Amino acid sequence: MLGGWWVQNVLDNPNLGVVGLVSWIVAVIGSIVLHELAHGWAAIHQGDATPQYTGHMTWNPLVHMGQMSLILFAVLGIAFGSMPVDPSRFRGRYGEAYVAAAGPAMNLLLAAVFIVVGGFVVAYGQQLGDPLGPNLATFCYIVVFINVTLALFNMIPVPPLDGSRILGDFVPSYRGLFERENGQWIGLGLFVLVFFFAGRFLFGPGMLVAGEGIAAVASLLRPS
Repeated sequence: MLGGWWVQNVLDNPNLGVVGLVSWIVAVIGSIVLHELAHGWAAIHQGDATPQYTGHMTWNPLVHMGQMSLILFAVLGIAFGSMPVDPSRFRGRYGEAYVAAAGPAMNLLLAAVFIVVGGFVVAYGQQLGDPLGPNLATFCYIVVFINVTLALFNMIPVPPLDGSRILGDFVPSYRGLFERENGQWIGLGLFVLVFFFAGRFLFGPGMLVAGEGIAAVASLLRPS
């Protein structure tokens, strides 16, 4: 989506258009909300009620994303969310890893669900008719692509991404690296590099899983 405002680029794409734009907006916001709620549910399961006390156990995307994230989304088409937790209240030895992994796990679950749904849509698209069938297929593809990409991105072990919390919980020395003097600046520098350059490595797998996964399910469902 380089070369212009992402909204205009999507609208100008003959394979996406208005359907692609609406699908992208719904998929990004919905996936981020569910990602953050998964962190909250996992934290509560670990004995930390912070997500409830702070009012973050809600479906309201404004609570999870905030003003800066919404501005970023409007400008670049990508966004982020947050879920306040207190690791000191977690019951399990690896409670922080468990809570951190819940977010990417939710993204993978969403991807799996919409691979199956997309397979049904592609296999029986003729019964759904036009434009409903193609539009639903586009939506499913975008949901899978976004969630696979989000899961992979968040598993990168660079703070503040979930992967750094998972690795830091199992390897305390890794966490300590970013807690030392100037460690936060090192983490920030690494995150900036990841933010701007990881996409070229993650978009490909996201598109591959979305396309091949939906096609594989559709081939299994089509009448012989």
